[in-house]
Amino acid sequence: MDFAQFKIDNGNLVLINGTRHIIWSTNINFTTNFNNSEVVATLFDDGNLVLSNQDTTNSTNYLWTSFDHPSHTFMPGSKFGYNKHTRFKQVLTSWKNANDPSPGPFTHEVDMENKYIGQGVNMWNHSVVYWNSGPWTGNNFTGVPYQPNPMFNYTYVNNDDEVYYMYNFFNPSLISNFIMDVNGQTKQVLWMDSTNDWNVFYTDPKQVCDVYSYCGSFSICNEVNSTSTCDCLNGYKPKFEKDWKLSSFSSGCMRKTSLNCGDFGEKDRFWMYKNMRLPTNNESLGVGNEVECESGCLEDCDCVGYAYGSGDIGCLIWKGEMLNLQQLSQDNVNGSTIYVRLAASEFPSNQDQKQTSTKLKIAIPIGVIAALLILSCFTYIYYRKRRNSKVKESTTKFHRQNTEGEGLELIDIQDDDIEVPFFSFESILVATDDFSEQNKLGQGGFGPVYKGIFSGGREFALKRLSSHSGQGINEFKNEVMLIARLQHRNLVRLLGYCIQSSEKILLYEYMANKSLDTFIFDRKRSAVLDWRKRFEIIEGIAKGLLYLHHDSRLRIIHRDLKTSNILLDEELNPKISDFGLARVVEGKITQANTNKVVGTYGYMAPEYAIDGLFSIKSDVFSFGIVILEIISGRRNTGFFNQEEASNLLGLAWRLWTEDKSMDLVDQSLHESCNKEEAIKLINIGLLCVQEDPKDRPNTSNIIMMLGSENSNIISLPRPNQPSFMTRKCGNNNTSSSSNAKSDGVSNNQLTVTIEMGR
Repeated sequence: MDFAQFKIDNGNLVLINGTRHIIWSTNINFTTNFNNSEVVATLFDDGNLVLSNQDTTNSTNYLWTSFDHPSHTFMPGSKFGYNKHTRFKQVLTSWKNANDPSPGPFTHEVDMENKYIGQGVNMWNHSVVYWNSGPWTGNNFTGVPYQPNPMFNYTYVNNDDEVYYMYNFFNPSLISNFIMDVNGQTKQVLWMDSTNDWNVFYTDPKQVCDVYSYCGSFSICNEVNSTSTCDCLNGYKPKFEKDWKLSSFSSGCMRKTSLNCGDFGEKDRFWMYKNMRLPTNNESLGVGNEVECESGCLEDCDCVGYAYGSGDIGCLIWKGEMLNLQQLSQDNVNGSTIYVRLAASEFPSNQDQKQTSTKLKIAIPIGVIAALLILSCFTYIYYRKRRNSKVKESTTKFHRQNTEGEGLELIDIQDDDIEVPFFSFESILVATDDFSEQNKLGQGGFGPVYKGIFSGGREFALKRLSSHSGQGINEFKNEVMLIARLQHRNLVRLLGYCIQSSEKILLYEYMANKSLDTFIFDRKRSAVLDWRKRFEIIEGIAKGLLYLHHDSRLRIIHRDLKTSNILLDEELNPKISDFGLARVVEGKITQANTNKVVGTYGYMAPEYAIDGLFSIKSDVFSFGIVILEIISGRRNTGFFNQEEASNLLGLAWRLWTEDKSMDLVDQSLHESCNKEEAIKLINIGLLCVQEDPKDRPNTSNIIMMLGSENSNIISLPRPNQPSFMTRKCGNNNTSSSSNAKSDGVSNNQLTVTIEMGR
């Protein structure tokens, strides 16, 4: 059997298959034939593969370099741009699909001809720009986040000869590069030794629906509430089914039935889609009303759809292909209605309707009589069962716990206002490969978490609740209904649920970067989170809490806020997760109590752990712990040097009183952090963990303190000593608490999760 060969042939690097055909070549044109012994290929430590004459120390002898001809990867130390004289340029080109490295439709390059000259752009088919980096300011591109960045040095050059940019890492042990992904997004990835995998650092554009023609023609891009990002329009099917199974949708969809644009046969009709972002490439039609707009489209054999709106919109029609059709969320006011042209056979025919009408005339009277008989039977059975046992009515939305004032728990999945998709257990087994260890993301307090992939290619995270987790059916339904009701960019989004026998499963949007604790407590990964990013994460968590405590329809107390429950998306934006222990309080009530104390050791407020009192201020206490952990890179628990402090709060308070607060800041942040901001955050963190809940700021005040440039150490209030030792509320003379109990024993049932290092 013959094997493929990678060799030097007549001065070129060539890849030859088993049948001796050239699959790939460097394609250098020489005026004379080369002696292969005079040419060498060298792979340098920076990843650059160089073809040169024997002397590799002089770059003028280089005949070809991989840095000049990148595929889909931009490496540190390489130039990326174009030569103004030769017009030669570097281009990143996406793969065709996840399994096929041949050129795909998406490219990243430095613009030479369009309105974005000198900027990095993402293009579709080398013709349509759908993202640009923005102009260079002298320090960064305006449209690219995390610049300047303490991890790497970014260089941009624009002179008479060339335009290029390049980057180098300050820490040479970091392995990172930029790629043009198969889905049309430019991504920066960082290699993590701890997971033996690439970690996505940032992505542009942020949403795949912003990628031009990501779903191809006659397809809907849906990132709102669909199991697949791309779906063909009604009356259409994938043009290449194999590509779609590999999550490559750019080939689009094709009609199932051809249109009828003649005088014979049934006329074409229109399928209505509401709340859509309209496709590009439309044309205007000068008509007076919607009826004339529809007629105008029908009379044009090339018209495939229309939309009509009042005011300046008027009548819009589409010819040829429909591209970039997107389903918007219900609360998006920019959505429009579009009508897609289909063959009449895609709708129920008039004859079918007539036959159906005749059958209905006969069936309705019979059906009414049968329904009355069945209703009578069910009514009798219902009242008999009700007399024997007390049942919950199906319209119940809330359930009060036995202890008065404990809070409300959402336990009824049936809610007319909320749609929570249900997934079969069989489909989940397929999506997770039977809960394989390879797909396991981690182990939470309530059970393992897995990664799954829907048939359409969309990724999701799955929480499989263990039977001994302590989270019963009420807690499970509580989490389902809470997350379904909550919509905020800093809260994790629920995709669906599954209940079968003892299995209780929740499906969430997939967070590529997992949880915050995997970054801040890992020496290598923590380098990704510079000071600015950590500050933004703290702000994001605060905004999520503000929504829960004040801005949502329900007042929510989370009760288990901690770094492992803060998930990070591809852009490292924080999202609060795990609402199984959350409680709803009505109206203006901000406090409740419970006989069953549940939570995580090190994050629970003292009044909650000891007395069972929980409130928005107990969430604020947990948030204060999170702030201090983010700043210091240290867990609140796990201090083994008792002379230094009993825990992180003890250390933070001692350094604060000794005016050495900067010693608390993670050593990796000293170069990037702003000293005033650091002391301000430590001040805010200590205000949040004061022993008396009344002394702690509410979430809206925290947002103001974080956002105001004038909120420095001088203007912020001085904190009282935190409750950093295990003791009963009110036993400390320094506390200003006025309502704490004096007895030293609590009858509360206590369930505590111990946070362990990963």
